Amino acid sequence: MNADCLELLATGELTVLGRIASASNLTVACAVSDGRTAMRCVYKPVRGEEPLWDFPDGTLAGREVASYLISDALGWDLIPETVLREDGPTDIDLGAGMVQRWIEQPPSDDGRLDPVDLVPAGEVPEGYRGVLNAYDHRGDEVILVHSVEERLRRLAVLDAVLNNADRKGGHILTDGDGRLYGIDHGICLHSENKLRTILWGWAGTPVPPGERADLARLSGVLEDVDSALHVRLSTLITPEEIAALLRRAKSLADVGVMPLPPHSRAIPWPPF
Repeated sequence: MNADCLELLATGELTVLGRIASASNLTVACAVSDGRTAMRCVYKPVRGEEPLWDFPDGTLAGREVASYLISDALGWDLIPETVLREDGPTDIDLGAGMVQRWIEQPPSDDGRLDPVDLVPAGEVPEGYRGVLNAYDHRGDEVILVHSVEERLRRLAVLDAVLNNADRKGGHILTDGDGRLYGIDHGICLHSENKLRTILWGWAGTPVPPGERADLARLSGVLEDVDSALHVRLSTLITPEEIAALLRRAKSLADVGVMPLPPHSRAIPWPPF
């Protein structure tokens, strides 16, 4: 856990840079500074959340923080540092919300494919797997593909643990060093199976031994109701959701096989 980054996100002064208009809930780009260190971040106030009938408990901000804590407990570093704080920017303070480190993406004008992309039908490139046949805005046949790089495969495992109900291509970012991250985990961790993702290229495949060991270790921590992780999660999600999280982690650790699509609507739409 990057303690300095988390401390800055939790206690630094937030200054608004602008609203992210493409987000479905109120999302504000900010700078955060403690007078010595500054960086960009994202602020999602609880007050700006649209209620979801199938996620009635807790807050989306709380689920984002819970997802980060689980990724951090696994040691996978797949979700940017994320905190819950009681105040927002002083100029438009909307109260409590989630604050997350901003991932700076390099320009994508070099012709290379993104980790999740569309290619013409029949032209899945090496190092990618096709997951969905579709038509583009011109009516041409295309295939939705995703990379088979290691961190993306591990993100697919994390999504299965988190029961991510909305893993779209636009929620996968790559920073200037080529390190891949997942964002937007507000509708995760439901007690019912709601896994919806574009990362089905590994469905039914073995979970690597090292990750099974990490998941077994996570299961042990979750079983200890006095562990720091269990106590913190209990303030963010329901006991039923923690129990379901434990079942998913134990199943992936013990059985060691990635889940298959649970239903016909297992891919979010739009996929980006």
